[in-house]
Amino acid sequence: MDDLMTTEEVAKVLHTSERLVRRLVAERRIVYVKVGRAVRFEPSAVVAYVEQNRVGTLSRAQLRASILGRVA
Repeated sequence: MDDLMTTEEVAKVLHTSERLVRRLVAERRIVYVKVGRAVRFEPSAVVAYVEQNRVGTLSRAQLRASILGRVA
């Protein structure tokens, strides 16, 4: 259990603010653990959050098809 991360540590890993991390918790968009009143994060939950929100690349043909598919 020594590897649980604080909101501040998660914000540093994600290169964002603590406020955003608290918002992710409030919106239940990241898995967290309650320790009394404190919120903590498992490193694997932070990795899972990043993977779930990874945006892949598209080839030109895929991009064109997705745009034309939406218009039609």
